[in-house]
Amino acid sequence: MASRVKKITSISVRRFYERHHEALKLGLVGESETGFERAIREPAPNRPGLALAGFFTYFANKRIQVVGNSEVSYLKKLAPDVRSKRFRQLCEKRIPCIVTSRNHLLPDDLLAIAAEYELTIFRTPMVTMQFLNMASILLEQEFSESISMHGCMVDYRGVGILIIGSSGSGKSETAIGLLERGGALVADDMVRFQRHGDELIASCPDLARGYLEMRGIGIINAANLFGLSAIRPEKRLDLVVTLKGESDLNKVDRVGLHREGHEILGQSVPHVEIPVAAGRDTARLVAVAALDLQLRRLGYDMADEFNQRLLAKMQGNDPVI
Repeated sequence: MASRVKKITSISVRRFYERHHEALKLGLVGESETGFERAIREPAPNRPGLALAGFFTYFANKRIQVVGNSEVSYLKKLAPDVRSKRFRQLCEKRIPCIVTSRNHLLPDDLLAIAAEYELTIFRTPMVTMQFLNMASILLEQEFSESISMHGCMVDYRGVGILIIGSSGSGKSETAIGLLERGGALVADDMVRFQRHGDELIASCPDLARGYLEMRGIGIINAANLFGLSAIRPEKRLDLVVTLKGESDLNKVDRVGLHREGHEILGQSVPHVEIPVAAGRDTARLVAVAALDLQLRRLGYDMADEFNQRLLAKMQGNDPVI
């Protein structure tokens, strides 16, 4: 069962700073946080070169403004009154904040204008393009769509597997079996997905990370049982496995030639259905499905190979062994 898709239309300057100041090496200029509640409404940073020259048509005022070597050099060449006028016009556009790269510090008169408009200014030692690239990636992640699904997410030999099924179908038990085989737990019960480009990244709330609920046993700490390597904070989704009831044993695909995908946030993910029955090692079957997916990605399809051998036999040709 999936919850409603969550779309982010804006984040506050405070959230951006608190979550990413270490990665972006951001330092607050001054001590005031009066502009921290302003909203960043677009995920890409902007360089305000044309705006500082007085051209504000199509100005991206919803974005973080990044001032680098070019902008600082240009501002220094302007007469003080012209420079103040242009910077004041920039502040009047209600931009979220300003970041100066290479640890540049704006002149005192511009800092005074920023304080007047309660505009937050940060600086970073990173070069301009490095900051722009990294900030763009982080902001795209912040603004990406997300959805929560009921299931269990495991990383097994590099394959991110989402195990879903009806209540009591054995999702957590299957996950335990994969952990015993060297897998790592990403999330149990509630899995959060975010779309990063063409990939779906799975994670779980910090409070529940590393814990599983086992019927009849209770809450289990995976790290205590299997070590720290049995936990992963996030993982790309590669395969969706649906656990089906014993009554569906003969209703699932038995050959594997034509597999349908499972759609999440507009992305189609490889999908297999595995029936659950007494005596069946479900974890082993899921592990085999993961290894089969790896072979398919390398260009080797076991089901297609057998089909070609069968067709060759039906045409009277001996298949190559």
